[in-house]
Amino acid sequence: MKTTKALIDLLDLKPLDRNVFSGESVTIGSAIVFGGQVLAQSVNAAYRTIQEHRFLHSLHAYFLEAGDLTIPIRYEVSEMRNGGSFSTRRVTASQKGKTIFILAASFHKKEEGFEHQVEINTAIKQPEELLSWDDMVRKFGDFLPKGIKSFLSIERPIDFKPVHIPNPLEPENRPAKEDIWFKLKGDIPNMNMALKHQILTYISDYNVLNAAFNPNAKDYNFGNTMTASLDHSMWFFRDFDFNDWMLFSAESPNTYGARGLCRGNIFTRDGKLIASFAQEGLMRPIKK
Repeated sequence: MKTTKALIDLLDLKPLDRNVFSGESVTIGSAIVFGGQVLAQSVNAAYRTIQEHRFLHSLHAYFLEAGDLTIPIRYEVSEMRNGGSFSTRRVTASQKGKTIFILAASFHKKEEGFEHQVEINTAIKQPEELLSWDDMVRKFGDFLPKGIKSFLSIERPIDFKPVHIPNPLEPENRPAKEDIWFKLKGDIPNMNMALKHQILTYISDYNVLNAAFNPNAKDYNFGNTMTASLDHSMWFFRDFDFNDWMLFSAESPNTYGARGLCRGNIFTRDGKLIASFAQEGLMRPIKK
């Protein structure tokens, strides 16, 4: 999957019955279904049951079982509430009758009110000064560990440019923070708000736990740690488009008990705060 159109097609679920849908899977380099895909497809399912002029403002989800890439995922939407201003949906994703994921999502009609936001970090490097994942493979591919090279070489519809590139041959412990610029590749079609939210949700599950690993980078690597997303939350604020780079900025307040917590914000390049996120992930050292 290497184009924005392919990503949009992946998220566009097939209707099976009233409030029941089916989705296919595409690997991003792992042997199981990517959590961001299930998140975004669940948002697609929920939006299909929402009246016009109501938009997703928050979601809270739990990953219960690893998804099988070879089996379609069944999404069932329960209409929990349709109020005067808010609508709430519950989405259950399953394979072979087993629930693998649950999501609660709330939608709100557009209203005017008070406003403030945190500021974007203007001291970090801009995208033009940085290497993308594709650039890293071209420039350093012969020197990268096999697992890292294989992951970075997967074709994706998104360019990622980390502000800090760690040296995998000489890892160093770093602050519990991570800043990554991202942008959709190629031509960007016109999108309604529902589609923007689905794609942003998909992207939000990339890179999110990096901030939790950074303080222990000398001891952590792909081969000695079992990792998995446990839960995921997002809050959506302002309208935006994908025609320029956006900043994914995360911090980790805590890692303990084989779990790491990360939280952060997503900004447009000009500093508009469009969403916030939080995720706890499994970080279990593999005992030899």
